Amino acid sequence: MSELSKLTIAEARDAMRKGDVTSVEITEACLAEVNAADALGAFVHKTPEIALDQARAADARIKAGDAPGMCGIPLGIKDLFCTKGVDSQAASNILKGFKPEYESTVTSQLFGAGAVMLGKLNMDEFAMGSSNETSAYGNAVNPWKIDDRQLTPGGSSGGSASAVAADLCLAATGTDTGGSIRQPAAFTGIVGLKPTYGRVSRWGTIAFASSLDQAGPMTKTVRDAAIMLQAMSGHDPKDSTSADLPLPDFEAALTGDIKGKKIGIPREYRMDGMPEEIETLWHEGAEMLRAAGAEIVDISLPHTKYALPAYYVIAPAEASSNLARYDGVRYGHRAKLAAGDGIVQMYEKTRAEGFGHEVQRRVMIGTYVLSAGFYDAYYNRARKVRALIKRDFDQAFAAGVDAILTPATPSSAFGLGEMAEADPVQMYLNDVFTVTVNLAGLPGISVPAGLDSQGLPLGLQLIGRPWAEDDLLNTAYALESAAGFVSKPAKWW
Repeated sequence: MSELSKLTIAEARDAMRKGDVTSVEITEACLAEVNAADALGAFVHKTPEIALDQARAADARIKAGDAPGMCGIPLGIKDLFCTKGVDSQAASNILKGFKPEYESTVTSQLFGAGAVMLGKLNMDEFAMGSSNETSAYGNAVNPWKIDDRQLTPGGSSGGSASAVAADLCLAATGTDTGGSIRQPAAFTGIVGLKPTYGRVSRWGTIAFASSLDQAGPMTKTVRDAAIMLQAMSGHDPKDSTSADLPLPDFEAALTGDIKGKKIGIPREYRMDGMPEEIETLWHEGAEMLRAAGAEIVDISLPHTKYALPAYYVIAPAEASSNLARYDGVRYGHRAKLAAGDGIVQMYEKTRAEGFGHEVQRRVMIGTYVLSAGFYDAYYNRARKVRALIKRDFDQAFAAGVDAILTPATPSSAFGLGEMAEADPVQMYLNDVFTVTVNLAGLPGISVPAGLDSQGLPLGLQLIGRPWAEDDLLNTAYALESAAGFVSKPAKWW
């Protein structure tokens, strides 16, 4: 039975349609793996009864011939998505015990397509972090390990990455505000796709930075990402930023034929101090795409060097606005007050107790850059830089580039506790290759492409044209096929 949790979405779908296996059998296998993997800290709320009910319903649908691609597929759901009647607390103490009375659009669409929820997954608090160490639940752990050194699974979707890489579930939902799907995917040797901003509804997803947040699939293969994206996508009137555009058939686009496609290599991504292994893998990835028939061209994205500072002004500014709603009045945690305390003391004590250090840090930065006297100097300037970064990409695509190839991360997974509180700026630098994609609203995908000298996975990132996830997935499929990455972590948990 334990082999069933190792299936891909495509393999499980085809086996269930043939009648070789049932969703209940796959779900039971995954639940057994989840229960045996507490050492990974990936699942923070388990929902076995819901999972088995959904699996039985999926089997009935499959038997009746009504089986969308995700029907019967057991998933982990990041704790940022509101799930009706199930704890949804964004890994924060301020939302401890919060059980929504509604379902997020993403989970509603997945469950409507017959998907199965095994439980909720660990993450950085309010999606703020790159190592899953800011979680109120404690950190998730990367299933890849060196000797006795425990490694980060990346963040903020660290629980999602860990669960998929360890075969606890067939796939997971993630969210990406500055790289929070792609960085953990690269650290754990899986595929992570951040769609175009507006492709997937944000309704019912707990907000961090509303102009940057985007949900996407975290899967074992590119084909699985295409199948899952199909179910997650579509116009949602409840989200004013959701795009009313026709949906391509993402899986049908996976031909592997990229002959004549123009792949850009941005010179600004060659950073000082980049490890030689990352540089080598990047070069090898370009050669793989060239061998598949693509044309490799050098391009310039001159405002890339301003992306990180612009991001770390815009994202905290939006966070400080979004997180103002957590005040102890309407829902979530409320601090115990002393005699004589008023409303101001209630706000202060509640937020001091409910928010972790990283969230407090970002809220304070955001409030500062939005304050009178600093708004123009910081926030407005960052917005102008963002427009220039988007223009760089627009010009590259207008010149005929079909996709852009970059490293996904500046290193392989680092050890837990090595960066977090000691040097938060060093932690922020983990997003150096990913934040530009969020600032420009583009689709980006991380594909596992090799191992470093320690035997840890490394990913390559492909950035696509807006709304062209079908083309991007096909290019990623060609890269995945050429790289032939099949390594899995040795089971120690």
